[in-house]
Formats: sequence, C-alpha cells, structure tokens
Amino acid sequence: MDAVTYPNAKASKFLMENFVPLRIPYDEQPYMDSFKVRWTPRLFIMDPEGSTHHDAQGFLPPDEFVPFLKLGQAKIAFNANRLDAAVDILEDLLKESAASGSAPEAVYLNGVSQFKKTHDAVALKKVYLRLKFDYPHSSWTPRAYPYWHF
Repeated sequence: MDAVTYPNAKASKFLMENFVPLRIPYDEQPYMDSFKVRWTPRLFIMDPEGSTHHDAQGFLPPDEFVPFLKLGQAKIAFNANRLDAAVDILEDLLKESAASGSAPEAVYLNGVSQFKKTHDAVALKKVYLRLKFDYPHSSWTPRAYPYWHF
C-alpha cells in the first residue's frame, strides 16, 4: 500500500478528506488479537465509536481503494439509518467506479437502502436485475435472487 496506493494523489486526497487514518504495526498488541490481524495489509472502516463496518485484507490498488472507502462510508450511513446519505454515497461510487470490486455490493446495498426508504419492492427487483446483467459472476447476484420474486 505504501509503494503504490497511498502515494496516489486521488487515493490519498480522498482518504485524508474523509477519514481519520490510523496506522498500527501489524504485531502491536492487543490490537493484533482483538482485530484478528493475521496478514497485512488489513484495513478497517470504523465509525467514531470504534465499531467496524467494513474491512479488507490484502493489497488494494488505487482504483479499488477509493471505492472500498466509499463503500465503508455508505455502510456506516446505512447502519446509522441515514439512508439518504448511504444512497448518495453508493450512487457516487457506482457512477465513478462501476467496474470496481466494490460495485456489486454497492448495487445490493443501494437497492436495500432504496427499499428501506420507500418500502417499494421494485427497488429490490432492480437490484437483482442489475446484478444479474452487470455483475453475473458476483457473489452478490445469488444473494439478491429472492428479490426477483417480490
């Protein structure tokens, strides 16, 4: 991450403007055990109270790092029931990074957020259809399959 991702201007700018980054050595106790860090890099997106909402293990290139961070932001908003904020973040992620590894989960979470806002099952059907056609090999596609039947 130090050699490629963090020096990237877009990645570092987004990180510094939207997060309070904290680097802890991989073998630092008690964190290694409490966060179950067994391989690095290990990234956690946490809320101000210290609850983890999103994490990743392993290297993320710059074009995957920003979508990963945005998905973490959206999950924090979603879990706080700030659905409008979650939708805004997810739609931005999908507009800017539709080919990223975070995109299929963003589609899923966006549809669920839309449904929770409107209680209209059409939002869930759209999730499945978008995943089926745009991300057919994603693990999120079969998770959305039951929504097709609403």
